Amino acid sequence: MKDITGQLNKAIESFLNSYIETIDWEFRPSPEKWSAKEIIGHLTDSAQVNLQRFVRCTYQENFKLVYDQVEWVQAQHYQEANLEELLSLWRLLNGQIIRVLDNYPADGLQAQCDNSKTEQSLHTVEFLALDYIEHLKHHLNQIVNRK
Repeated sequence: MKDITGQLNKAIESFLNSYIETIDWEFRPSPEKWSAKEIIGHLTDSAQVNLQRFVRCTYQENFKLVYDQVEWVQAQHYQEANLEELLSLWRLLNGQIIRVLDNYPADGLQAQCDNSKTEQSLHTVEFLALDYIEHLKHHLNQIVNRK
């Protein structure tokens, strides 16, 4: 897990230290696309949901936890959020994910939870952690490549 959390920490720190000043946070490429602020909001939602998955998998296997990403971004009005507060929340949630994963019981890495909206689709904690990082990197790249 240390390798996974190292990748997560590196992606976050690299993003925050390299690109933050040059981003047009309010710009939407089209009406149906998210702004950079809304992408960070989506990543905040993803962090909250995945933190719950990681924590709950330590004691409850095969539970279901999903979210409606578009509706969550709309309901939380990330476009109107204070950017510094939003980035702080995102960073703090990821710090907690790193703490949880760094201390994850080795015998629990294969515990599973269901993250599907319809038919059951079980994934291990290890898979979810790797998938979380890839998802985060994908969206950070979207932000960086927009500027």
